[in-house]
Amino acid sequence: MTEHTGRPPSRPTGYSRVTLSRIMTAVDVNLYGTVHGGVIMKFIDDVAGAAAARHSGGTAVTASIDEIAFLEPLRVGDLVHAYAQVNWTGTSSMEVGVRLESERWDRVSESAPLVVATAYLVFVAIDAEGKPRPVPVVRPESPVDEGRWREAEIRREHRLARRDAIQRHRSSR
Repeated sequence: MTEHTGRPPSRPTGYSRVTLSRIMTAVDVNLYGTVHGGVIMKFIDDVAGAAAARHSGGTAVTASIDEIAFLEPLRVGDLVHAYAQVNWTGTSSMEVGVRLESERWDRVSESAPLVVATAYLVFVAIDAEGKPRPVPVVRPESPVDEGRWREAEIRREHRLARRDAIQRHRSSR
C-alpha cells in the first residue's frame, strides 16, 4: 500500500490483459442452431473476472454489466477468443472491457477473425469478509488506452445518473 493513498501501487493497462479461448460445441447452442446468448455472457463474465482479479490482486466480483453487444452469431465449431482488460479504476471498482473474436471452422482461410461481441462490466474488489477493498490505479499505456479510460468515465457518469434518477422517482411515489 502506498502511504498517502492507502491504495496498492498503480499498474499499467497491460498488466490486466487476459485472453481465453474455447471451441463452441453442440451443448452451447439454442433452438435456432446458434450459440446461446447466456453461454456467451458467461464466457464474457469469466474473462472479465480474470482481468479484474489480476489487476486487483485478489477476489473481484461482478457488480454490473453496462453493455453487451452481440454483433454476429456463433455456431458449433467456431473457435472463440475473448480479450479483456481493465479500462478504468475507482477506489474499489474497475471497468473491464471485453471483445470476442471468432475463427469460423468452415472458413479457416479467412485472414482476420470476426468480432462477434463486445461488453463492458464493472467489478468490485473484495476482501476475505466480502467488503470492498482498494484497487491499484490503472495507468493507460497508449492513446487507445487513454480513450478507453475517458469512455469508461462517461459510462460511469451515465450509470450513476440513471441510478440517481430511478431513486428520485421511487422516493417521489
